[in-house]
Amino acid sequence: MTAHVDEATFRDRTERVQRALADADADLAVLFPSSNLHYVAGFDEEPAERHLFLFVPRDGDPAFVVPSLYESQVRAESWVDAVHAYADDADPMAVVEDVLDDVLWGVDGKPRVLVDDSMWATFTQDLREAVPGASWGLASEALEPVRVRKDDAELAALREAGRVADAVSEWVRARGEDVVGMTETELAGDIEGALRERGASGLAFPVIVGSGPNGAMPHHTHGDRVVERGDPVVLDFGGFVDDYPGDQTRTVVFAGDPPDEFEHVHDVVREAQQAGVDAVEPGVEARAVDAAAREVIADAGYGDAFVHRTGHGVGLAVHESPYVVAGNDRELEPGMVCSIEPGVYLDGEFGVRIEDLVVVTEDGCERLNHSDRGWRAP
Repeated sequence: MTAHVDEATFRDRTERVQRALADADADLAVLFPSSNLHYVAGFDEEPAERHLFLFVPRDGDPAFVVPSLYESQVRAESWVDAVHAYADDADPMAVVEDVLDDVLWGVDGKPRVLVDDSMWATFTQDLREAVPGASWGLASEALEPVRVRKDDAELAALREAGRVADAVSEWVRARGEDVVGMTETELAGDIEGALRERGASGLAFPVIVGSGPNGAMPHHTHGDRVVERGDPVVLDFGGFVDDYPGDQTRTVVFAGDPPDEFEHVHDVVREAQQAGVDAVEPGVEARAVDAAAREVIADAGYGDAFVHRTGHGVGLAVHESPYVVAGNDRELEPGMVCSIEPGVYLDGEFGVRIEDLVVVTEDGCERLNHSDRGWRAP
C-alpha cells in the first residue's frame, strides 16, 4: 500500500468512486494497471500481457482478478480483501466471468460498465465478450470527479515534491559558470542525481534541458549541444515523492550576456505567469486562467509564440484534469492542483518558460514552488 496513505483513505476514495458511478448511471468500473488503480487500491504496477483487473461495483466490495505471481504482492500492497488468482496454465477469463457474475449480481437489464481509459484493447475485447449485453463507457466518468480534488495525503506529497524541485532548482542555478561547457545530457544527468539525493524516488518525466535555440522547442528533452556563455537554458524537471510528482520550469542564463531580446521576453513571460497565478481561485473557469496569462503575452506581441496551453492538472499522473486551456469551462474547486506555465518560443533563437504548481484554496491559491524565478545565475 502506498506509504503515505492509510487504509481508511483508500476505502473513502472507493466509496466516493461508487457514488460517482451512481451519478454516472453506471453499474461497474473495471480498472487496469494505471493511476486509477493506484488511486483506488494502493497497488501500482505497469501494464503487462496478463489479465489484471480491479472490479469496483456501484454497490458492494471491490474485487481483484490477478495472475498468481502477483497474488502475494496485491495482498500486501492493497487494502482490497477479495483477490482471485489464476495460474499461467489456466484460462483467466473463467475467473473474470465468475467475478463479473458476483459484482453484477442483482443488476437488472443491460449493465453499464466503465473500463479504464488506458486499458489495452485486447482486454476490453475480452470484457465485451464476457458481458455481451452491456453498454460501455470510460472509467474517467467516475474517477475524474473524485481524483480532481486532492485529499490531505495527496497535498502533503505534492508539497514535498515541490520542496525537492525547489532545492534542486536553487542548486543547479548556483552552479553558475560551471555549467558552461557541459552538454545538455550531462546537465540533465546531474539534475536527475540531485533530485534523488534530495528525496525523489524517481523522475516524474524526462528532464528537459533546452539550451539556446533548443529552448525554442517546448518538449525538447536534452541532447549533445554544449551550453555556451549567454545561452538561455530552459530547465523543466520534477521527481516523485510518495508517488506524487514535482513539475517546475525555470529559464536560466548561467554566465555571460543573453541575446538582446531575451530580457524583455523573460519579463513578459514572468508577468504572464503571475497573471495566471493571480487568476486562480474557486469558481473561475480554467479557460479564464489561460486567457489571463495569454493576454499578457499577446499584448506584448508574442501571441503566436505561445504555442501550448497554460497548464495541466497534476496528481498521480503528471498530466491530468483540470487542463488550463482555451475552451475548458470547468470551474476550479478547492483541492485542485494545476501547473501555470506560459512560454514564448522564438524559433532558432531561444525559448522562455516559467512554471509553478498551485493548489486551489478556499479564496485563491497556494504556490507549491518558491525557487528563484529570475533568469540570472549568481
